[in-house]
Amino acid sequence: MLVLILGLILLILGIAAGRRPSPLSPYGRYLRSGGTVLLLLGVVMACFVQIGTGEVGVQVLFGSVQNTILPSGLHIIDPLVDIQRLDVKTQNYTMSAVRNEGAKEGDDAIRVLSADGLEVVIDLTVLYKVIPSSAPNILRETGIDYTDKIVRPLTRTKIRDNAVYYDAVSLYSTKRDEFQNRIFNTIDGDFRKRGLLLEQLLIRNITLPQAVKTSIEQKISAEQDAQKMQFVLQKERQEADRKRVEAQGIADYQHIISESLTEKQLQYESIKAQLEIARSPNAKVIIMGKGTPSVILDTKDQ
Repeated sequence: MLVLILGLILLILGIAAGRRPSPLSPYGRYLRSGGTVLLLLGVVMACFVQIGTGEVGVQVLFGSVQNTILPSGLHIIDPLVDIQRLDVKTQNYTMSAVRNEGAKEGDDAIRVLSADGLEVVIDLTVLYKVIPSSAPNILRETGIDYTDKIVRPLTRTKIRDNAVYYDAVSLYSTKRDEFQNRIFNTIDGDFRKRGLLLEQLLIRNITLPQAVKTSIEQKISAEQDAQKMQFVLQKERQEADRKRVEAQGIADYQHIISESLTEKQLQYESIKAQLEIARSPNAKVIIMGKGTPSVILDTKDQ
C-alpha cells in the first residue's frame, strides 16, 4: 500500500511538472516514469499475500466480508481486497484472583453463590480456538475482539448459572469434577454456535469463606484422629488374639505332657539326673527316695 501511494504521488508530480514550468519541469519525465514503475510494483505486490502459520485470512472487499478463507501460505488475491487475519491456534483466557495472573489486571476471579447461599470464589482457565470455517461469520457478526464479547462474558455467566445447583462444600470437594463437566457441556454448545471450539475448561482453584474452610479442616482432622484410633484398636485386638493363641498352645502342650508321662518314667529320669550330679567332682549330698526310706549319697572326697 505504501508503494502504491508513493508511486501515485510521483506520477502526479511528474504530470504537473510537464504541464507548467517549475523547478521540477526538467525532472517531469523521470518522475512520471518512477511513479509508473512504483504503481505497477505496488499493484503486483498487492496481488500477493502471505498468511502465517496458525492463521486464516478472511477477505473484505469494500466492507463486505467474503466467505472465501485463505489458509496458511502464499496466495494471489484481488489487489482491492483487504485481508483480516484470525488466529486459529489454541488460546487461553484465565480469570484469577491473583494479581497479574489472569487476562485482566487485578482480581478477576468469578464470585458465585452456591445452593446454600455462600459466596464461592472460582479461578478458571478457558482453552479454546477459532473454528477456521467459521472465521468469516465471526468477523461478520462479532469482530476480531471475540474474546471480550463471547469468551469472557459467556463463561462467567454460565458458571454462575450452574453453581446454584451445588452447595459450597460439594463444589470444594466431592462435586468439583461434576461441576467442571457440567459447565463445559453448557458452554461448549454456545461457543460452537458462535464459531469457537471449547477445548478444555480448567477450574484452577475454589476458595470458600473462611468459616466454612475452618469447619472443613476441623472435620478432616477429626476423621483422621478417628482413623488413627481405629488402627490402634485393631492392633491391640490382634495382639490380644496372638497372646490368646500362645496361651492356648502352652496349655495344650502341658496337657499332652501330663498325659504321656508315667510315674516310673519320672522316677527313671530323676535317677539319671542325680547320677549325673553324683559324677561331678564337686562335693555334694544327694538324697534319693520317695515314700520309702531315703538313701543318702555323700561323694565328698575323703
